[in-house]
Amino acid sequence: MDEAKHIRPGWKRDFGWLWGSQTASVVGEQVSEIAVPLLAVLVLHASAGELGLLGVARWVPFLLLALPLGVLVDRRRRRPLIMTADWSRAALTLAIVAAAAVGVLSLPLLAALVLLIGCFTVLFEVSYQSAVPSIVPVSGLARANARLQASSAAAQIGGPGLGGLLVQVLTAPFAMLAHGALYIVSALAIGRIRSPEVITPREGTSFVAELRAGLRFVFRDRYLVANLGFSALYNPAEQWVIVLFTLHAVRVLGLSPAEIGLVFSLGAVGALVGAVLAGVTVRRFGAGGPVMWCAAIECAALFGIPLVDLSWGRVAVIVSLGSIIAVNGACTALSSVILVTVRQLRTPDRMLGRVNASMRWLTYGTVALGAAAGGIVGDLVGTRLGMLFGACFGLVTVVWVALSPLPHIGDPAELAIAERREEAIAP
Repeated sequence: MDEAKHIRPGWKRDFGWLWGSQTASVVGEQVSEIAVPLLAVLVLHASAGELGLLGVARWVPFLLLALPLGVLVDRRRRRPLIMTADWSRAALTLAIVAAAAVGVLSLPLLAALVLLIGCFTVLFEVSYQSAVPSIVPVSGLARANARLQASSAAAQIGGPGLGGLLVQVLTAPFAMLAHGALYIVSALAIGRIRSPEVITPREGTSFVAELRAGLRFVFRDRYLVANLGFSALYNPAEQWVIVLFTLHAVRVLGLSPAEIGLVFSLGAVGALVGAVLAGVTVRRFGAGGPVMWCAAIECAALFGIPLVDLSWGRVAVIVSLGSIIAVNGACTALSSVILVTVRQLRTPDRMLGRVNASMRWLTYGTVALGAAAGGIVGDLVGTRLGMLFGACFGLVTVVWVALSPLPHIGDPAELAIAERREEAIAP
């Protein structure tokens, strides 16, 4: 069996539409990453604990829904599910704007709408990650993942700055209009994909049995377990710090919404660099060494954020924070490309939805725990010390990666399961 038999005519065009959809979606998410916390702090006067609850509302759907939605994604065509997620998120985001416009927006209502948006974000994330290998041939997976990661990084550059500027000019509630509009763009782009989707029927298999099969598949593969542990430990530590950072930046460092957006935009330059250099880095050094170093540097960078002090001067504060987040972002993007590629190479197509869902169940679900911990600790000890505690927790990630098989990976393609190896055979 050769790869030419698996390559679909027009796959590059279709991947372009998928890429465009994902880019619009992540830009919208980056706008809301700034706009929602600022809306809570500046308009609804939220405390650290209340910001933590908003973070929980955003991420807890991954704990509740990722596994069952993974089974659904393996049973249904993925592109209609992506479009359903986008249209629903657009409507819910615009509901936030409408509630603010008529003066009925409150923290409980905002949290409820954020929770519902999070539910459809779970559907989007599981579906779109599972759709990539159905469009892109195996020989192009690493490059496709690098491009998707690069667009995420580019969104992180422009999104926060755009979000901060929109909050400054339009106020926080109306900045959410851009967020809703971008979800609509994402849905329209997915509708242009023409590659056929083939769903393998699984007659007589119960929903619960398929869910268990996905979990068993993940936990029986040591590379997937290592992959899972990296993200499940680092993500909550990062969210712990980020939840407190917005409040710290406004009330302690005295930064404006536009300046906070600028900090994240400067930092995201590093994420773009990391994504762009991922391919050449793996070809030159293999995957194991970069993953180990990325884990160490990502965690070390979290310590730098709470150490920045207002006494340094406004420009120095912005540049220092931007530089720290840039280093963190470069390593996060590079490690993400490697981890996603390994996951796809180790997973047959019929299991992708459940495997992606299982990974997100813990890797994103634990983010809710990090947000809750950050809010509680921030209320007890203050934002600066609270962020330091979160950074300390992140060090567990370095220990996990060092003891896992990840540092010993050379060429990720060597880890491909038989199905993926057959697809990769050149004619």
